[in-house]
Amino acid sequence: MRRLFIFLFCISFILSGCNTQSVSTKNAPLKDEEYYNSLSNKTQGWGFQRTDDGPRFSEDQIRQMADYHCIYKEDTDEKNIYLTFDEGYENGYTSIILDTLREKGVPAAFFVTAPYVKGNPDLIKRMAKEGHIIGNHTVNHPSLPSVKDIDTLQKELFELDRLIYGICSQKSRFLRPPKGEYSERTLAITNDLGYTNVFWSQAYVDWNDNVSSQEALNKITKGLHNGCVLLLHAVSKGNADALKDVIEYAQKEGYTFKSLNEYS
Repeated sequence: MRRLFIFLFCISFILSGCNTQSVSTKNAPLKDEEYYNSLSNKTQGWGFQRTDDGPRFSEDQIRQMADYHCIYKEDTDEKNIYLTFDEGYENGYTSIILDTLREKGVPAAFFVTAPYVKGNPDLIKRMAKEGHIIGNHTVNHPSLPSVKDIDTLQKELFELDRLIYGICSQKSRFLRPPKGEYSERTLAITNDLGYTNVFWSQAYVDWNDNVSSQEALNKITKGLHNGCVLLLHAVSKGNADALKDVIEYAQKEGYTFKSLNEYS
């Protein structure tokens, strides 16, 4: 009987490990390495022209975003906003942000790195429990075009997926390229791995934590537009303190906050 118990325990352990592997990794690239290496790996930094009519993007940006099924600005006449936060490290404001999102019933996506996940498992669990998306911001936050080896690039993504899944059982299919830097090659590889690259159509310099809540409110609301993908950094006290006012202002203007899962 004891031998049977040990045997069943071992089988259960092995199967458990296999299941963890299957949910925290995605398919290998569908094309061979030679194809990806034939694509341009020139580093491109995400940016756009701000106008009174909303953001304007180059023809090359529009083509690449379409070719690789990226998110950056929803093509819609509806007043939708997709709220996203980058989380490279914790600065004490995420709980405040989560409190506000819960109070206002607004969904968001949090793009996290490995040090953040390891250092803040309770916040990761809370994000998942309260219905937010936990996105991939890579293990070590490298500029993706600088990662020349495909296996190394996969590890930057897959290892973070395993960490996230191990804490909250949430699969991660959305990717925010660190620093907003990408290339045709990295878009192709990550798209074939099953990730949706998420860029943005409204942001401001907010990662230095040197703006007041009023300044944050003014900067954020000034650039809102239909189909807005809003990038904020959760390390900013100004953002955290202004978030409730931002949400209330946007809703009064007729905007609806949606999850990236609803993006079309």
